[in-house]
Amino acid sequence: MRPPVFILLHDLSMIALAWLGAFWLRFNLEPPPPNVWRSSLEALPWVLGIQGVILAYYGLHRGVWRYASFHDLLKIAQTIAAGTAVATTVLFFHESLNGVPRSIPVLYGLLALALLGAPRFLFRLLYAQRSDTPPEKKRALIVGAGSAAETLIRELLNDRKAEYRPIVLVDDDPRKKGRQIRGIRIAGNCRKIPKLVAKHAIDCILIAIPSATNEQMRRIVRYCEESGVPFLTLPSFRETLPCSQAIRNLRQVSIDDLLGRAPNELDWLSIHAHLQSKSVMVTGGGGSIGSELCRQLAALPVSRLVVLDNCEFNLYKTEAKLKEEFPHLEIVAKLGSVTDEAAVDHLFKIYQPQVVFHAAAYKHVPLLEDQIRETVLNNVIGTHIVAQTALRHGVEEFVLISSDKAVNPCNVMGATKRAAEMLCQSYNTLEVTRFIIVRFGNVLNSAGSVVPLFQEQIQAGGPVTVTHPEVSRYFMTIPEACQLIMQAAAIGEGGEVFVLDMGEPIKISYLAEQMIRLYGKRPGIDIEIRYTGLRPGEKLTEELFHNHEYLIETPYPKLMLARSPVCDPKIIEKFLSQLWKTCQNYDEPQALILLQALVPEYRRHLEQGAPAERHRQSPEPIYHEESK
Repeated sequence: MRPPVFILLHDLSMIALAWLGAFWLRFNLEPPPPNVWRSSLEALPWVLGIQGVILAYYGLHRGVWRYASFHDLLKIAQTIAAGTAVATTVLFFHESLNGVPRSIPVLYGLLALALLGAPRFLFRLLYAQRSDTPPEKKRALIVGAGSAAETLIRELLNDRKAEYRPIVLVDDDPRKKGRQIRGIRIAGNCRKIPKLVAKHAIDCILIAIPSATNEQMRRIVRYCEESGVPFLTLPSFRETLPCSQAIRNLRQVSIDDLLGRAPNELDWLSIHAHLQSKSVMVTGGGGSIGSELCRQLAALPVSRLVVLDNCEFNLYKTEAKLKEEFPHLEIVAKLGSVTDEAAVDHLFKIYQPQVVFHAAAYKHVPLLEDQIRETVLNNVIGTHIVAQTALRHGVEEFVLISSDKAVNPCNVMGATKRAAEMLCQSYNTLEVTRFIIVRFGNVLNSAGSVVPLFQEQIQAGGPVTVTHPEVSRYFMTIPEACQLIMQAAAIGEGGEVFVLDMGEPIKISYLAEQMIRLYGKRPGIDIEIRYTGLRPGEKLTEELFHNHEYLIETPYPKLMLARSPVCDPKIIEKFLSQLWKTCQNYDEPQALILLQALVPEYRRHLEQGAPAERHRQSPEPIYHEESK
């Protein structure tokens, strides 16, 4: 790097050379007449002084030559133009231009521009050649030919420590084929990736299309996988990372890139207005959904956020992250269970929440099949306790986070979630608190999700265990689910079941194959996929609606509304009282009988394929009234 003093001396010497050279050019490279030459020498100190001051004012001497750019050339032109204008004016009034041809200022300006600009760009060229890509740099194919790709290529070419060297580009826009970005040729569309990798001995593929949809990403990843070389991607625009750090932001393609969806178009004004200055409680706030919901709620203008969870470690982590990210918000983290009526009542009495998001629930289907008492106690009785407390304290709104497994359930977990839905719908008829239900399927990377399990199995070398080749599930990302939960809370009037549009169900076998490929392995060759058979309580496919529910459109494309019959609150209370007694007596068989009677569709599923020992005499199904 050249010191500023050296650069200033260089520039002044170039100014002198340009001024004197202008006279030689004017007279066709022959010595100027003596009187003209004498005038030029007399004017030179004025030109140097004036131009030197303007050079310092514009800070041209502070530029770094190895990064010289068009912007620097513009600054040189401005400096020369200003210096020429001022020097000519001063010399005219000083009568130092007598005998000087009028073309001299123009020739001087052109020469000065060349003599100041050329060394800078020549130095940049020599520096680039000297620091040309060493042999250990990886040859990279860039996918995309937009602004993100241009930024990435520029940084790769300018950064001596960059790991990659751009060799060739691909882009699906046919108009760009054959064109170049910073000397790198666009060789065709994405289908040519495997051939170009082999032709140019590519070591790595860099995907530079932050605006790509997940369907486009799946197609690009498929071609990358066929090439057999590693591939990285720039973050999507949803992750709001600056393009100026393109190299640093390169990361592995994740399963979210392939299975996630386009960002939601939410009515943030209504969400803000709905939660403005309100005290909000989240039960199960340390879990996957609960913690993300807390984070998004904390970013809104709520007055207080109360986080309840029965896991000490999860609660500690959630509280620490929230207080670090939102230091000015009142965050209350409380350890406790939703089944502890005294603790729940105490929290409501002290912190007076106006909106409650009830996310506390047991969710692991196979584990809960033989944990009937704990599942009923937490998912049904716990919901009952929190809901009753909300009614007693006049809470404005209660939002139940439900599951697609509550639809025609064939497992204990799903039946308890359906029972929780039913009791919330029945309590809404009491017209004290608005009860809203939000139902959705699996979320990527949540606790209990197959994604972390598959990651562990792949890192251990396999096998990756899938229950059945045809088993499929609905998936969405945790942030997307939480955003739609808040939107449903903002527009809900009470008694509705909002169902999140989960898109098309994804086969778990496809998910396993994609994750193996994302780790650079080959399914069935490097990593075995082993099918273990459906576990207790599992279905091949999940559903989002009951047969007796009818759909109503909402203004939001990914938010659907399901209307269904409502249970009589008195009958619900009767069942809940009996279920509470079975939990106190640890009578799991009777708890199962009551659960079957409370959720008739669960009984029907059991009759079709449940173990014979669970067939016992049940009470009559509960009576349904039409919803108000």
